Amino acid sequence: MAMVLLVPSSPLLAKAAVIRVSCFSTASKIEARKNKSPSPRLFDKLFLSLFRNKMVQETGWDSEKPGYDGLIEVAHRLALAQNNSQTRDASVRILRSLFPPLLLELYRMLVAPIDSGKFAALMVARVTALSCQWLMGPCAVNSVDLPNGSSLMSGVFVEKCKYLEESKCVGVCINTCKLPTQTFFKDHMGVPLVMEPNFTDYSCQFKFGILPPQQEVDNALKEPCLEICPNAVRRKEMNYNMDAPKCPKA
Repeated sequence: MAMVLLVPSSPLLAKAAVIRVSCFSTASKIEARKNKSPSPRLFDKLFLSLFRNKMVQETGWDSEKPGYDGLIEVAHRLALAQNNSQTRDASVRILRSLFPPLLLELYRMLVAPIDSGKFAALMVARVTALSCQWLMGPCAVNSVDLPNGSSLMSGVFVEKCKYLEESKCVGVCINTCKLPTQTFFKDHMGVPLVMEPNFTDYSCQFKFGILPPQQEVDNALKEPCLEICPNAVRRKEMNYNMDAPKCPKA
């Protein structure tokens, strides 16, 4: 129909034709952009570089591999070069170093107490979903059930955690991500958090506003090695083809 308006019979129709064609042209451009493969988000490389640099400063070592592959090698170095407690403490320091100290203190003092912590939990869930996909992969805010029986849109569901899948290690997930992240949000931002990684499909559920279980009863800390772990087959052979009771680095 747009082509009919290309031969107008009056100045008014001519003007209408130009507007119509312009609208169709703009719509076509928008549709074409939608059909293109999405390009990496603008700040993804910046976030990755910043996070990796902080890890390198903590470990005193860097990988020769570029990009995300190098980040994973540094994460393994962080987890394997020291005991679990030291790894967790180092990971908390890394997370703290990503924020201005005053910002964390003000958030914990002024924002975290609002509405019994619900407002802060809502905020950090949205910021996490928006700013951390470069590290974890696609994720979205969702609703979680609170201990009092109510629900709150303070969850973040990670469809398939890239960090877990690429590290291939329960221990790296537990000691450089899950436990230190829970500690960081609770102790330094005043927002309790429980993270529930699924070591079968590599998804992960963040639940802001909910206290994590004691480590003695946290099932995530009792997981055996992942099937994709390079050392899993060797450990099974050493244990007479029986599954190891848990990942030795968890």
